[in-house]
Amino acid sequence: MNDKKNHFIELKINRDFGDIISLYFDFFKTNIKKFTNIFLSYNGIFLIGLLFVSYLLVSGVFALIANNENLFGSNFAANEQNSISYFVIGGILFFLIFLIVAILNYSLSTAYMITYEEKESQYFNKSEVWAMVKNNIGNIIVFILIMILVFFGFMMLATILTLIPLVGMIAQYIIQYFFMAWVGVSFFAMLKEKRGVIEALGEGWNLVSNNFWRAVGVNFILGFLIGMLFLIILMIPGIIIGIYTFHVVQNNVALAGSIVPTLVYTLGTCVLLILMVYSQCLSQFINGILYYSLHEKTYNLHTRSKIDQIGSSDL
Repeated sequence: MNDKKNHFIELKINRDFGDIISLYFDFFKTNIKKFTNIFLSYNGIFLIGLLFVSYLLVSGVFALIANNENLFGSNFAANEQNSISYFVIGGILFFLIFLIVAILNYSLSTAYMITYEEKESQYFNKSEVWAMVKNNIGNIIVFILIMILVFFGFMMLATILTLIPLVGMIAQYIIQYFFMAWVGVSFFAMLKEKRGVIEALGEGWNLVSNNFWRAVGVNFILGFLIGMLFLIILMIPGIIIGIYTFHVVQNNVALAGSIVPTLVYTLGTCVLLILMVYSQCLSQFINGILYYSLHEKTYNLHTRSKIDQIGSSDL
């Protein structure tokens, strides 16, 4: 039992900027294997869906390229119609599947960290994580729908700010990372504290706005580091696809109807989409650590409980 406890990293501690960043990587190293197993377990069918969508998108691009090379061909109109159909179907399916996958994994990563903190261990069943998501699915859907509307408002503001040289660009990034912190912390407040959607958004706003620069800074630094990590991971498949693309261009390889190019670019696109979804999960872990730190700083509940336990043991 003690061995299991040794794997637990206490989250409910008021930490400063540097400690939050250090804790994130400790949590990442300790939990990456178990969370990845949960990620693959509940995303299997959607990963297949992303593979199919990748095939449609790649096929659509290849069909367009073939059409441009055969502008005066007898089947030009029919081929153009097929390429448009691939794009429309692939685009619609991509939007639906990617939205579902994004919501699912945003919820899974949040539920995983909450379960980890409540069990004070990573030794719990993956069904417990799924149960938390399933039991809150109504609030999760409402939360995401509201955030989609709010997101467009933030994007309009960010677009206006881009018109201001330099200062506008800096302000745009600050707003972007504030929005990410607010949404992530609010989502934790909703699932952890069983709050309603509006109440959770209000709680998240208070926690993040009262610790503005810490929230923005942590999301910026860790978001940048996660982005660099995945760029490094993508280097190997990126180099392979780059070399293959050079081969295709140099040798005038026909793309449309060819099995090998379609397979290579479909797998490449699918890997990119999966890594984008997975990186979103890792980004939500940032806001989980931020939530526990800011919540403890604001309410001091965990420290008080520890003091009460010491007082009880002395009696």
